[in-house]
Amino acid sequence: MSVDIRERRFLQTFAKLADTLVADYDVVDLLQMLVDSCRDLLGATEAGILLADDTGELEVVASTSESSRLVEMMQLGAEAGPCVESYYTGQPVFVPDIDAAPPEWARFRESAIEQGFGAVYALPLRLRETTIGSLNLFQNSAGLMADDDVIAARAFADVATIGILHERSLRESSVVQEQLQNALNSRILIEQAKGVIAHQHTVSVDDAFALLRAHARAHQRGIAEVAADIVGRRLTI
Repeated sequence: MSVDIRERRFLQTFAKLADTLVADYDVVDLLQMLVDSCRDLLGATEAGILLADDTGELEVVASTSESSRLVEMMQLGAEAGPCVESYYTGQPVFVPDIDAAPPEWARFRESAIEQGFGAVYALPLRLRETTIGSLNLFQNSAGLMADDDVIAARAFADVATIGILHERSLRESSVVQEQLQNALNSRILIEQAKGVIAHQHTVSVDDAFALLRAHARAHQRGIAEVAADIVGRRLTI
């Protein structure tokens, strides 16, 4: 991809994200767009977002792959790894060589290596003093991320944070918690809907999610909204 084309795609992506934020938007759709953009524009093999629930536990709310192994690996990182480290410190945690990850991250390291990842970059979803989760980028090969890509990744993390914690919500913590819980509840519905679709069509969970997204886009509806109808047996796709 040439520099000019790449820069144009960055501009188009951020313009689309900005349009989404000023309109009535579904937070799950916004986060899915963000992780897909990280994969497509930053050279990440996979990407995912973890959000903290009411008790401070990190849960996967969006990822570029619906593979259970990727989700499980991110959950391991939420227990002991760069994902949770970035969340608790409010700082980026870069691991350019997963082989060199500290011993206390052993389970996460083993899972990442088993899936063929060589590097991971975790960035906090942080606004002022409030950190609500982390954006996590995985690369197949070891090595440092380019400086320009780091800047872009920070910008994506900031957009994700602003999308979840609108400034007006910061004045009322109950509203913040409600937004976060709604996002996590939506993810549960999506997981259930994927299972239903995968069973009905005898396809993988990745293909099931693709069908779910395609239906939502074709009918201009939110992913979580469509998922709720599928789980409630009000819709078959």
